[in-house]
Amino acid sequence: FRANLHSLFKALSKYNLISILSGDNNQSEAELKSILPTNSELLFNQQPLQKLAYIKQLQQKERTVLMLGDGLNDAGALKQADVGVSVSDDLNRFSPASDAILEAKSFGYLPNFIQYSKDCIKVIKISFLISWLYNSVGLFFAVQGLLSPVIAAVLMPLSSISVVVFTNVSTRVLARKRKI
Repeated sequence: FRANLHSLFKALSKYNLISILSGDNNQSEAELKSILPTNSELLFNQQPLQKLAYIKQLQQKERTVLMLGDGLNDAGALKQADVGVSVSDDLNRFSPASDAILEAKSFGYLPNFIQYSKDCIKVIKISFLISWLYNSVGLFFAVQGLLSPVIAAVLMPLSSISVVVFTNVSTRVLARKRKI
């Protein structure tokens, strides 16, 4: 088992259902049950096609699936999942089917990464709102004839720069907050 597994399960289970799909036999079932939430599903002796079918079954039930995998036998399920994360001890060896690669020593930070991603989506939405407001105000003044072309030429790049600066600063602050 990887370090911080118990705290990882505890953090993830607050908002998510956890399923373990293992190609191994069930010799670690008792230990896993002791650290997993009671509503978790444990499936052992799973072949790659069975893992893939399980992911598809969850998606047919309208569930969003994040799949963590650490081997080539997880490639199909990683690709099928809404988000596939390959956990690797060696970043030079990874599954090309994954959306992200997580270095094994950072495994315990996964809840922080997930929350950081959600925070970044909010930042993107706010950036679109800022851009829309800025351009709406600019368009209002331009249509009224109250904005000279020279001023408009100066303000337009400032709009883009302000959104980029806001996004950059916001994501850096959020990364520090999440200790990433």
